[in-house]
Amino acid sequence: MINADKPHLWKKDIIASVDLFNDWFLKFAPVTYRKTRRNTVGMVTDAIKSTNDLLDITVDSIGANPGALQILRMTTAPPLARDRLIGLSHCNKNLVIRMERKGELPVRMNETELYKNLESICKIVTELLDIDIFPWISLGKKPTDHERERASTIIADRLCGAVTDPIIRNAQEQRQLNLIREYLETKSYTHVEHLSGTPLTDIPQGTFTFRMNVPAGDDLSINIPVDVVIQPKKLRTSKLPFLIEAKSAGDYTNVNKRRKEEATKIRQLKSAYGSEIQLILFLCGYFDAGYLGYEASEELDWIWEHRIDDFEKLGV
Repeated sequence: MINADKPHLWKKDIIASVDLFNDWFLKFAPVTYRKTRRNTVGMVTDAIKSTNDLLDITVDSIGANPGALQILRMTTAPPLARDRLIGLSHCNKNLVIRMERKGELPVRMNETELYKNLESICKIVTELLDIDIFPWISLGKKPTDHERERASTIIADRLCGAVTDPIIRNAQEQRQLNLIREYLETKSYTHVEHLSGTPLTDIPQGTFTFRMNVPAGDDLSINIPVDVVIQPKKLRTSKLPFLIEAKSAGDYTNVNKRRKEEATKIRQLKSAYGSEIQLILFLCGYFDAGYLGYEASEELDWIWEHRIDDFEKLGV
C-alpha cells in the first residue's frame, strides 16, 4: 500500500493538500472569474434587452432567445434553481434543459404543448421578478442605461458561480493530468493516444495514455472512463497497467457525497480483471479522514499531488 495503510500520516497530508489547492485557486480563480464576469455581463444585458427590459417576458420573446432562460432564472427573488422552476411551472424538464444547454427549442414537441410550457415559464418568472433590482418594472417604463447596467452586473454575479465552477474544475483536472505527464516523461515514459479498445494486457511497456474507456463488469459490458493508464516498464505478473483517477475538490462536502463512485468502479474492475487490478486516486484538495477511511476500506489507495514522487512506490 502507498498511503491507505498509513492513517498516522493522513492529518498532515490533508492539511498540505488543502493548502496546495487553495494556493492554486487563489491564483487561478480570480482571473477566471473576472474574465467570465465580463462575458456574462454582456450576455445578461442582451437577455434583458431581448425581453424589452423584462417588461415583455412572453412566449415570443423567450422562444426567439431560448438560451436566455438560464439568465431569467437569476432575475427572480429568490433566484430559481432549474428544478425549482420546473416544479413551479409544471413544465417539461427536457424542454428547459434543451433551452439552457443548447439554446434551442425541441423540434418534435407538439406546438400546443410547447406554447403551454413556455407560457407557464413566463408566468412564474414574471411573478417572481426581483423588483428591487429592476425598479423600472413597477413603474412600467424603460430603464435608464445606468439602471440596466447596474441590474445586469448584479444578475451576472448571481450567474457567475454556476458558469465559473465547471471552468475551474476542468482547469484543475487538466493541471493534474499535465503534472502526471511531466512526471512520467522525466522517467522516460512515452505518451500513446487512442488506446481505448486495446486489451489492458496489450498496452506497451513504458507507456501511458489519458482518458481511456476500460471494459469492466462480469461480462465486460460496462465502460469505465479512466483518467490515466500507466503500463510500467517492468511488467507485473498479471501484465495489468495501473489505472489512475485524478481528483480535486474545493470543499469536503461534495467528496463525501461522491466517495462511493470510486468504490463502485474498483468493484466492477475487479469483477473483470481480478484482485490484481489497481485503481489509484491522485488527490489534491479537500479530502478528509472520513473520505480516506471509506476509500481505504474499499481497498483503494491514493497518491497525493503534493507527494507525486510516491508513484515510485508503484514501480513507475
